[in-house]
Amino acid sequence: MREGQAVRVPAGPAAPTGAGPGSRASLPAAATARLRLLWRWWEARPAVVRDREFALVFTVLSFTPPLSLIGAQFGDLPVQEASVASVLLTLGQTLPVAVRTRWPAACLAMTGASFAVHQSLGAPTTFGSLGLYIALYSVGAHQERFRQTVPLTATGGCVLFCVVLHLLGSPTGPIDFLLIYLVLVTVWGLGALARRQRRQEAARRRLTAQVAIAEERSRMARELHDVVTHHVTAMVVQSGAAQYLTQSPDRLNDALHAINGSGRRALAELRFLLGVLEATGESRPEGSAPPVPGLVPDLVEQIRAGGQPVELIEEGRQPDTAVGARLAAYRIVQESLTNAVKYAPGRRTLVRLAHTPDWTEVEVTTAGAGDSTAESVALRDGGPHVSGGRGLTGLRERVEALGGEFAAGFRPEGGFRVHARIPAGGTA
Repeated sequence: MREGQAVRVPAGPAAPTGAGPGSRASLPAAATARLRLLWRWWEARPAVVRDREFALVFTVLSFTPPLSLIGAQFGDLPVQEASVASVLLTLGQTLPVAVRTRWPAACLAMTGASFAVHQSLGAPTTFGSLGLYIALYSVGAHQERFRQTVPLTATGGCVLFCVVLHLLGSPTGPIDFLLIYLVLVTVWGLGALARRQRRQEAARRRLTAQVAIAEERSRMARELHDVVTHHVTAMVVQSGAAQYLTQSPDRLNDALHAINGSGRRALAELRFLLGVLEATGESRPEGSAPPVPGLVPDLVEQIRAGGQPVELIEEGRQPDTAVGARLAAYRIVQESLTNAVKYAPGRRTLVRLAHTPDWTEVEVTTAGAGDSTAESVALRDGGPHVSGGRGLTGLRERVEALGGEFAAGFRPEGGFRVHARIPAGGTA
C-alpha cells in the first residue's frame, strides 16, 4: 500500500436517521397522540353518522374468519352448517346497530329477535352476536321514553327465549339461564350508569355556566355603578361650581371643559360595557378601553378641577399587573374620591399608591369630623370595616375575588379611610 493512500473500510448498513433509542422511545407517544386525535375526530362527528359507520365496520368484522370464534352462544344446541338463513340472521344482529342511539328500543327488538332465532336454529357462532350486548347497553344509555317498559318487555322476551331453548332440548339448566340473565342485566346497567354520568356532567356544566353568568352580571353591575356614580357626581359638582364663575370667563371655560371631559369619559366607558354585554366579539371597542392605575393622576386632576383638594402620593414602581388588578386599583380610587366629593366636599383627601412586585396597596383618606359623612348612604350602619352601600360593597367583592384584602371605616381622629391590598397577579 502506498504511503498516504486512504484505507477503505467496508461500512455496515447505515442506521436510519432518528432510529436511535430516543426515537424508539418516542414511537409509543406519537402513536398515542395520533390515536387521541383520531378519537377527538370521531367524537366530533354526528352520532347518527358514527352509528352508521360503526354498524358497517361491525358487519364486516362479523364475517371475518378469525373473529368467528368470538361471540355469544346460549343453549348449547347442536351446531348446524352455515346457510343463507344464518347469514341473514347475522345481518339482523349487526345492521340495527346503525340506529342504536336514535331508536335504541327498536335496535334491541331487531337484534334480540335475530339473536334468539339464530341460537334456536343452532347456527354457527358469529362475531355479530355481540350486537345483543351493544343493543342492551344502548337501551340503558340512550332510551328516553318508556325506560321501565322496555326492560320489562326485554325480560319477558328473555324468559320466552329460555323456554324455547328448553323445549328444543337445551342442556342448559335454570341456574345457567339465571346467570345469563344477570349478565344481560349487568350490560344494561352499565349503559344506565353511563347515561346517569352524562346527565350529571351536563347538569354540572349548566350550573357552572349559570354561576359564570351571575358573576359576570355582578361584575358588570359594579362597573356600571362605578362609572355612572363617579362621572355623574363629577359633572354635578363641576356644573354647580360653574354657575358662580360667570364673572370669570377663563375659569368658566375650564369648568365647562372639565364637564365635557367627564361626559366623554363616561360615554366611552359605557360603550365598552355595552359592547361586553352585547357579546359582539369586540372585547374592547375603539376608544373605550377600560382605565388602569396609570390614569389615576388624571382622575385626581379631574376631581381637583371640581374644587376638591386632593393629594396623590405614589411609591415604588408600578408592576406589570394583570388587567383585573389594575382596574380594581383604579376603581377603588375612583369610588373613594366620588364619596369624598359627595359626603365630604372641600375636605382634604389623600390618595396613596404603594407598589411592590407582588402587591399594589391603595389607601384613600378623607379628613374631617366624623359627622361630615354621617349622612352617607354608602356608610350607614357604619363602623370599622363596615359599609352598607353598593359602591364599597362592590369594591370589597372585587378585591376579595382577586385574593386581596379590603377595609373601609371611620378614622378615630375623624374622616374616613379606604384601604386595599391587591395581588399583582389578580385576574378576576
